Amino acid sequence: MKKDTHPEWHPDCKVFFRGEHVMTVGATVPEMAVEVWSGSHPFFTGNSSFVDTTGRVERFQKKFQGDYFKNKKKK
Repeated sequence: MKKDTHPEWHPDCKVFFRGEHVMTVGATVPEMAVEVWSGSHPFFTGNSSFVDTTGRVERFQKKFQGDYFKNKKKK
């Protein structure tokens, strides 16, 4: 490898999920926080869970609350 062209390698990067240390991997950063990992993903666990990080559900519910569909004309 050429000197000074590659980032620093950390073979013991700690991965955190919701503040809890879940695994150690090699990476270019010493620590990283993740929102989803194999221990929480429904594909690997078999449990269904919903991850809403951007508030899409709340925006949808707010938009279509009340009499939104009652006021529409049927064709």
